[in-house]
Amino acid sequence: MIKKHDPFPTRLKKHLDPFTRLDPIVHSRNQRRWEGPLDEVALSRYERDGFLWFEGFFSKERVEPFFDELREMAKDEKLMESDQIIRDPASGAIRSVFGMHELSENFDRLTRDPRILGMVRQLLGSEVYIHQSRINDKFGFEGSGFDWHSDFETWHAEDGMPRMRAVSASLMLTENTEFNGPLMLIPGSHHVFVPCVGETPDMNWQDSLKAQRLGVPDRKGLGWMADRGGIKAPKGPAGSLLLFECNTLHASNENMSPWPRSNLFFVYNSVDNTLEKPFAGTTERPEFLGNRKNTEALTMHDDFPELSNQGVKPLRA
Repeated sequence: MIKKHDPFPTRLKKHLDPFTRLDPIVHSRNQRRWEGPLDEVALSRYERDGFLWFEGFFSKERVEPFFDELREMAKDEKLMESDQIIRDPASGAIRSVFGMHELSENFDRLTRDPRILGMVRQLLGSEVYIHQSRINDKFGFEGSGFDWHSDFETWHAEDGMPRMRAVSASLMLTENTEFNGPLMLIPGSHHVFVPCVGETPDMNWQDSLKAQRLGVPDRKGLGWMADRGGIKAPKGPAGSLLLFECNTLHASNENMSPWPRSNLFFVYNSVDNTLEKPFAGTTERPEFLGNRKNTEALTMHDDFPELSNQGVKPLRA
């Protein structure tokens, strides 16, 4: 059952038309305290498109150690048997490892990088914490895709995230090309909230992490938004960074190439936007999917002197 006074009703029995978002996109507007490294051009682009792309943000050498960590995790039998490991439904290979910021000290430091944290604080207009983190793998010829969805729709319905005040960061560990299933986004789609049809069964996460079936907008609505904004698939070398707004519609295709596609993914949520009860009326998802306990503001950790790109100027995708 949907909560009373839910500003973003979804997972409904009947169709409800999309409506204009109710929340700001750049939350720091007119707040001097949260001035940051992004200039007005970048902020306006984020407001317009719902994402920013930084090619070669980190050096390739900076991201390579994460592959060593992933290989070590694969040797941990207890971890491999836990719910934090999601296997590809087709091949059985590791698809995702959740809670990376708690499993890896290296990853935890990465989430506190001053340049990333400075941009995210500026966009959200507040201190932030990690709502969710994971590493996504798509092996050559094996990695399956994900259908179109808004992360906020899922986090609102199944985690109880009250408002659109979160930013996702995706860091490319391998080169992302048009052939190996890059993330696709619909520019401008974050301006509209799309209610979805289909009531959420309890423990839906056990299935949805393998294949997105609920929380998927209908084809008519997707076609309308794609006709207006087009579809972009940012591509670039390992170390590139994508920041995208929590309500931006995105998807990815299967990896049909022989080359792997691996990305780190971490979600920053405002400390003023902590989780409530799930708005879909279901049981709370596990902590590694929706962080409820460790919501203290992140502090910066500046230990990356070898970074290849000292600026924060985004590129056009």
